[in-house]
Amino acid sequence: MAALLKSLVGASEKSARIAQLCRQEEALFQLLIEEKTGTDKNKKFVQDFKTLADVLIQEVIKHDVGKEFPELRGHIGGEESNQFENSLGETLVVQVCATQQDTASLLFTILDRNQPAAELLAAAIHQEVALQDPALDAVALAIPPERLAIWIDPIDSTNQYIRGQARVAPIDGICPSGLCSALVLIGAYDRSSGDPVLGVINEPFFREDPLTHRWQGVYHWGISYQGTSLASLHRPPLRPEPCVVLSSSETPAIQRALRPLYGERLRFASGAGYKMLCVILGLAEAYVLSEGSTFKWDSCAPHAILRALGGGMVDLEAALQAWRAGQRGALPELTYNQPAAGAVGAERWANRGGLVAFMHREHLEHRAPWRWKAA
Repeated sequence: MAALLKSLVGASEKSARIAQLCRQEEALFQLLIEEKTGTDKNKKFVQDFKTLADVLIQEVIKHDVGKEFPELRGHIGGEESNQFENSLGETLVVQVCATQQDTASLLFTILDRNQPAAELLAAAIHQEVALQDPALDAVALAIPPERLAIWIDPIDSTNQYIRGQARVAPIDGICPSGLCSALVLIGAYDRSSGDPVLGVINEPFFREDPLTHRWQGVYHWGISYQGTSLASLHRPPLRPEPCVVLSSSETPAIQRALRPLYGERLRFASGAGYKMLCVILGLAEAYVLSEGSTFKWDSCAPHAILRALGGGMVDLEAALQAWRAGQRGALPELTYNQPAAGAVGAERWANRGGLVAFMHREHLEHRAPWRWKAA
């Protein structure tokens, strides 16, 4: 497990560098934007975007992890198609080639014959990442990789990544929007049970160096497997005055229903992964989403870290049904191995029943949304 965890963390670090590079080089960034259409379009947003950075990061993770763990090839899925259309109307397959020169040649075609941009990206893709983290080396838990599969969200909160707002004032530690919500999410789950096992969250835009204006990142990881839990973070305490984080598009009815439980401590933020991270970091006690607008690649990594810290992520609709049926024990958590019946495209992997991410089960029991929903 230490080798797989290090591989996923290393892939997230390389991915973060690519995301930073694409934002810092404005001329490069302008070349990379392509609108998502068809079945790949997230219906939640009026306009959704796919960037080449998204596609590159996903393919880098697939390549690097699959090279080290061949048994995972064919079991690494993600948000993005690896086809990209350049401004000349050419549809090309994005992939990591055997050599840096070959990758640069492919990117040269994708990037409208922009040689400097192609070489810059190819160098980042083929750069070796050296991790110096004793905590990673100390992980001794053994999980056969052939029992796992992986979900990738190469850049969660793509809209915020494209807008690139760097100086958004946080409210009680939670940023309503901005680059800080653009995350790299890599989650592994058990192929048989669908339970999340291992999660890595990388924050590429954690801090901007005031002198160089270059971005510095940070990563977090967690493992929850067969009763063993390990994490890079400590479990945050339950605060006497908890708050809940929501999407700015959450329905007025849900917001009104939550106010008696949280008072004025409703916070709003962009990015599903970022809101889940707020729960992981103890900035919010829960994240409630009533719509089916998140996907398995959004939630797998954060869910694994939450479980490693004693929390979890339940299917809101299924939890409502269980509560109405009189169930007061463990509530149904999200799983990751089965597509939604009858759905097509990205919707096959949507968390269609909504979700509640939480850190403390006692908080979930006392302020559970299904209490007022079921009433």
